[in-house]
Amino acid sequence: MNHRIADRFWIRVCAAAAVAASLAFTDVTDAANATAVPGGVYAWPVPENSQNIRFQNRSVLVANSTALVGIPIKQPLGTATLTFLQHGQQRTHAFEVVDKRYTEQRITLKNQEMVTPNPEQLQRIRDESTRQRAIYARVSPSVDLSAGFTLPLRGRTTSLFGHRRFFNDQPRNPHSGLDIAAPTGTPVTAPGPATVALVDDLYYNGKTVFLDHGQGLITMYCHLSAQTVSTGDRVEQNQQIGLVGATGRVTGPHLHWSVSLNGYRIDPVTFRSKLADAVGLEPESIAR
Repeated sequence: MNHRIADRFWIRVCAAAAVAASLAFTDVTDAANATAVPGGVYAWPVPENSQNIRFQNRSVLVANSTALVGIPIKQPLGTATLTFLQHGQQRTHAFEVVDKRYTEQRITLKNQEMVTPNPEQLQRIRDESTRQRAIYARVSPSVDLSAGFTLPLRGRTTSLFGHRRFFNDQPRNPHSGLDIAAPTGTPVTAPGPATVALVDDLYYNGKTVFLDHGQGLITMYCHLSAQTVSTGDRVEQNQQIGLVGATGRVTGPHLHWSVSLNGYRIDPVTFRSKLADAVGLEPESIAR
């Protein structure tokens, strides 16, 4: 092989190697401008020909070519990564998790067993937690979310997501949803199309409905006075699923609404906004 032929040969080899390497390199080009907060949602425009997008080895929801990634409220600050396949190659995308200060909330309960349950009640709570974790781990086929999410209830917000909570001065986990106060019997509706994953009466949550909206998006509605759907029912957006009540651990009638995305409880307000952006809706157009 003469020198010219050898040079052309090695140029082609090096070029091919560079292309292969570029497909395997971490995609960090926009990491400096891509941020999320603990308990929030990271929205990422999915590159063409990409699939199997995962966060912490959990499948994430994709709506209108935008990945909506639930960030756990205990997520460490700093760089986090998504993994995905593109052209058959494993790739990663980096983004930054930045701090968010959540407020505190102190609640006084007359029923001390709602603060320190007895052994029999603790066993019931463990059994209920097992059933709930199985629902949050579901990844069902996608449904049409192009109409965004409506509010399940109009009322006065009494507790925001992320509150650090104290019951009778005893610290508990941060508030995992949004509390909306309304009179007992006020209708509660589905924010989007879903399958009813569970209808149950739980120790802390009282009469509860879980909805499965597909792709790991699960919503929960607690403290109801009545449930008006059954497990396995198919519901459409704005269809009634229950009535406001004061069952479980409460101080008055209200709805506790939680949103779980890829297995993590996230801020429902943030999710509504991110979903609206992803499907091209103005916030006003998804409010009832």
